[in-house]
Amino acid sequence: MYFLRRLIISVPMLVVISFLSFGLAYIAPGSPFDRERKPASPEVERNLARKFHLDEPFWKQYLRYLGVGYDRDANGIIHWFKGGLIRGDLGPSCIYRNHSVNDIIAQGLPVSMPLGFLAFGFALVVGLPLGFITAVERGKWVDYVGSFIAILAVCIPGLVVGPLLVIFFAIHFSWFPVALWESPWHAVLPMMALGLYFAGRIARLMREGMLTVMKSEFITAARAKGMSETTLLLKHAVRIAILPVVSYSGPLLADLLTGSFVIENIFQIPGLGTPTVNSSLNKDYFVLVGLVLLYAALLIAMNLLVDLAYMMLDRRVKYE
Repeated sequence: MYFLRRLIISVPMLVVISFLSFGLAYIAPGSPFDRERKPASPEVERNLARKFHLDEPFWKQYLRYLGVGYDRDANGIIHWFKGGLIRGDLGPSCIYRNHSVNDIIAQGLPVSMPLGFLAFGFALVVGLPLGFITAVERGKWVDYVGSFIAILAVCIPGLVVGPLLVIFFAIHFSWFPVALWESPWHAVLPMMALGLYFAGRIARLMREGMLTVMKSEFITAARAKGMSETTLLLKHAVRIAILPVVSYSGPLLADLLTGSFVIENIFQIPGLGTPTVNSSLNKDYFVLVGLVLLYAALLIAMNLLVDLAYMMLDRRVKYE
């Protein structure tokens, strides 16, 4: 029942998010046609605004976006709004001509999602063992070196890591392609550039979780009963210590799956990161709101999976 209630609540939550994001885009200064190569005449701008219904009041624009409401023509005939969010239509793009928001998502999401999953997997594979080892070897040289690597990964942004990876592994050694998205080898460098920062964050969370759990009473009791250190750490301590990482993984995965503007631009990857930033800069109403709703839907879904993972990892957690 808990998960069913969460799913039911997510529907009005998405409607509220769509209203807020649409309203913020509406009150932002400028119009989608301000950044054209050649400034349009006032008459052309009026025609474009009429085409996309941007000359209507806010409430009518939003109802049209939802697909709820109708128009009356000169003869008084009612014409119900076509498309709309309730029918799965996220609207047209004002900047990407002859493309709808559904088209943009359909083209970019199959690229951003694999890259996001790969970066997430890379972050877990690197971050979890690093955090585990530094906690177990606390106060030793392994702890100092591992903690330094984790902090370094957090401090250096992808804007710096990406070009460095290209210079060394693509140009100097010629091990991987420089850019584009054509084969599995093209995903290696973007995956590392995108996932390295999050690997450092996960390592720090795992280390703190392990240090906290290792001071718990049940760990002390298990040691007193003669349980081996390896079994104690891997079978009991890790299940509890990893919970902060699980909580962090929900928003992290939703963020990674919707694309990264910096990494996609460095490696010329046709994902969703570039349309997200361009729609914000160009006030492309429908693309911006559509991508915000996509991110919100993924975030809600990932948080539900996090709650499920909590129940599986910690039997003390119960949802009514």
